[in-house]
Amino acid sequence: MAEITNFRGEVAANAPKDSLDLEVEDLMQRVGMRVRKARELKGVPRRVVSERSGVSPRYLAQLEAGEGNISIGLLQRVASALDHRIEWFVGQDDPWTSDALRIADLYRAATAEKRQAAMEALSTHSPAQLRARRICLIGLRGAGKSTLGAMAGQMLHTPFLELNIEIEEHAGMPVAEVVALYGQEGYRELESQALSRIIATHDTVVLAAAGGIVAEPDTFKTLLAHFHTIWIQARPEEHMSRVRNQGDTRPMAGNPEAMEQLRSILKSREALYEQAEAQLDTTGKALHASAEELVDLIRARGFLDEPPA
Repeated sequence: MAEITNFRGEVAANAPKDSLDLEVEDLMQRVGMRVRKARELKGVPRRVVSERSGVSPRYLAQLEAGEGNISIGLLQRVASALDHRIEWFVGQDDPWTSDALRIADLYRAATAEKRQAAMEALSTHSPAQLRARRICLIGLRGAGKSTLGAMAGQMLHTPFLELNIEIEEHAGMPVAEVVALYGQEGYRELESQALSRIIATHDTVVLAAAGGIVAEPDTFKTLLAHFHTIWIQARPEEHMSRVRNQGDTRPMAGNPEAMEQLRSILKSREALYEQAEAQLDTTGKALHASAEELVDLIRARGFLDEPPA
């Protein structure tokens, strides 16, 4: 039986055991039993574990007997020596019989598609509940996502956010600098984090996402699962002219093949954009007409209705 000590590590004579004392004893017994079982299943002598971990054989014997009040640091050394995760020794679930831990291991090794399917199968929430009253506009640059999103938010009395602005505010620098410093991979990571923050803090929102968000599988699957998505589309010529009208000449500067590249990007992403729940073509339409059409679409599809309980 392990001795009960006070906060200075001194043995408290005749100290009554409360529920916390008993929990500590149970934990020590559980850790000791699992360390011993892991070592025996691997056929590793205690001496070898001692050499690998730097923990003395005598202390390991006490630990396996449930009498060693081991520190987290030393337990991590023992876990590494046995090629086990430390949580296997301290968790409530038995690592050799727990279906929950087995599923967790399978989830870690699964592809993004299988993870998403598993989450959907296990979730207690319906797709409508997961999406709540969140709407996201996707599409290429120049489609009008930001302008139409802001107008629709105002007309529907719903908060409007632009994902790139959320990234800039969190990073403390413009997106162009984020990409220059951290590359596309760094930008995509910040994009994923920003999307998760919005999901956690907004049940009702109109969001405008950058055109390339569909190129990151995990982030796009999160977006589709937690937002009602609308593909804002237009002819490539209108995409290009709108970007230039906004004062951004980069798409055409020194690049006579820019239009062909734009067509190629649109074609490569078309199947991804088509996964949106709804589409709105703004080709040849006045801005206010497109905004009204967007609002009508949102109302008709019930994207801002309360999801069923």
